[in-house]
Amino acid sequence: MAGIPDNKQDGWAPQHQMVRFHSYLDGGTSSLLSTLPTLIVFPVYKTVFRQQIHNTPVHQAVGQLLKEGPAKLYRGVAPPLLMRTLNGTLLFGLQDTLLRLLSPPSQNAPLTYALPALAGFGAGVVEAVVFTPFERVQNVLQNSQNDLRLPTLKSVLVQLRAQGLAVGYYRALLPITARNALGSSIYFGLKGPLGAVVEARGLSPVVSSFISGTLTSMAVSMTLYPLAVLVANMQKEVGGEVKGVTTCWRVLWESRRKRVSLLYRGGSLVILRSCVTWGIATAIYDRQQKRSG
Repeated sequence: MAGIPDNKQDGWAPQHQMVRFHSYLDGGTSSLLSTLPTLIVFPVYKTVFRQQIHNTPVHQAVGQLLKEGPAKLYRGVAPPLLMRTLNGTLLFGLQDTLLRLLSPPSQNAPLTYALPALAGFGAGVVEAVVFTPFERVQNVLQNSQNDLRLPTLKSVLVQLRAQGLAVGYYRALLPITARNALGSSIYFGLKGPLGAVVEARGLSPVVSSFISGTLTSMAVSMTLYPLAVLVANMQKEVGGEVKGVTTCWRVLWESRRKRVSLLYRGGSLVILRSCVTWGIATAIYDRQQKRSG
């Protein structure tokens, strides 16, 4: 299991074993198998998105979706499904590669236990660079205010390409990088030790991995949810005045009447979704890794 320094598969491998391709395969497989929960909870995600950009209570957000009908309920689902599979391949595989690259010859070296988190931080940075365009497209598609002007995926892609990379596809890259890097660092830094603690209480390895994935995703979601809200609001529109991160944060904070409770509106649903998807993905990945040796 990535994140447990004394585990054999996170051991300090020789140079020729630095890149283990089965780690990329296992990460992709675990994420692919967790796409079924993604499909099931996508309406939950869309409800959260409406709360993030419109600052509405959950019953109003659900009412908006019901009024729009089932045809538009899954508008914007394709990017997260594709991103989910590719994300797991890159995140788990690259973290494993970076961990082996950073690992000293001796397990007793100082700061050894911090290396999974450090490798996760690096993987999160690369993840942000690769997947920000996917998230940008997803957020534009899910904003109902774009339905008339940008009715199809092709129309969204054309408009984003016309805006240029920085303003189009890579809008909000800085907060996404901060969110992904910190989130991956927390995830890989905590899931191993938490899994070991739970397994020590007599639970099976699969259940232990699921619980550790659930708890770490909960910690990540609660800590970094304000960044997710900021990203959604920065990426929801195409065109118009381009504002910097600081200005966007100030506008967001004032729109929430400077109340943390309103900033976290929809946070409980995000935690629910994350617990389901990351708990399953973690359990599958750790099981595959143990089988691979």
